[in-house]
Amino acid sequence: MADDQDKESKTEEATEKKIRDALDKGQTPFSRETPILFSLLAILFVATFFMPGRISATAQQLAAMMDQSFEYHLYGSGDVYWLIQRVVLIASAVTLPLFAALILAGVAGSAAQNTPRFVGDRIKPQLSRISLIKGWERIFSAKGFAEFLKSVAKLLFASVLVALILHDLVPRMLEGMGSEVGAFLSTVNGLMLKMFGAIIFAMVLIATADWFWTRFQWRADLKMTRQEVKDELKQSQGDPIIKARLRSVAYDRARKRMMNAVPTASLVIANPTHLAIALRYEPGKDAAPVVVAKGQDLIALKIRAIAEENGVPVFQNVELARAMYKHISLDQIIPPEFFKAVAELISVLRRRARKS
Repeated sequence: MADDQDKESKTEEATEKKIRDALDKGQTPFSRETPILFSLLAILFVATFFMPGRISATAQQLAAMMDQSFEYHLYGSGDVYWLIQRVVLIASAVTLPLFAALILAGVAGSAAQNTPRFVGDRIKPQLSRISLIKGWERIFSAKGFAEFLKSVAKLLFASVLVALILHDLVPRMLEGMGSEVGAFLSTVNGLMLKMFGAIIFAMVLIATADWFWTRFQWRADLKMTRQEVKDELKQSQGDPIIKARLRSVAYDRARKRMMNAVPTASLVIANPTHLAIALRYEPGKDAAPVVVAKGQDLIALKIRAIAEENGVPVFQNVELARAMYKHISLDQIIPPEFFKAVAELISVLRRRARKS
């Protein structure tokens, strides 16, 4: 009941981080039918291109051994071991290609589904893997029962499909029994190839359906609740409340540093209460006027107040203040298009200084 409620609450698709974490833990979508299909194709390939010649050569070697059996003297265990070793070596010419093909097919069937990767957690010893209680729960759980029904459905589908394709198997076998040995063997070979082809055809359909189903089920299992999505967002991007607080602290520090720089300014350009720009120009130190403070509304009033308290001249120029505010940056030299207008204000300051 609790599992059903938990699944119902997981309405959100898995995020990229959730998918990446699942892959890193080895939790990948895997169809068991795909390696089986690859193995059947490997058997068909080996049986078609390798087996006929090798079986003929192996049969000739074994026949030669039988013809020369009188030459083999089995006086002890060493002779028996030598004979068994010789038979095994002769038979390996047939079996080894088949075993190698099955191994490669199994690896290829797995690699075709997911990129191979090493996951240490998958080989780490865990008591739950050998626990009888955990194993019983896995077998008789809802998921285990669903897997059982899926396996039964696959078996029934494959059986029905093969039966439909091989509906004439028994009549043809009975018909072939009355023919010559060579013709009968040819009939048997054709029927075996047809049966094998029918099995492979059924497995292609089953493996394709299972491939899509496992990925659909894997995505469904990775679904998240809205709270999990929010928690992951907080972890990846930081808590919005904390980030807002940090931005506020950084802004306060920058504003305080800016206000402390206002007394060092040479002049302030205002509009007259909405905007304020404090500029510093020290010949020999500054190549051009530098913006040490800027602000609007309350900050603009604060800049003006500090400037007046420290004897920094304030010029009210609405058009110049508006134009400069949009194009200047803090602690940067003013753009060249404002050099002439600011130079005129600095000239006014110098004339005032000479008169005083």
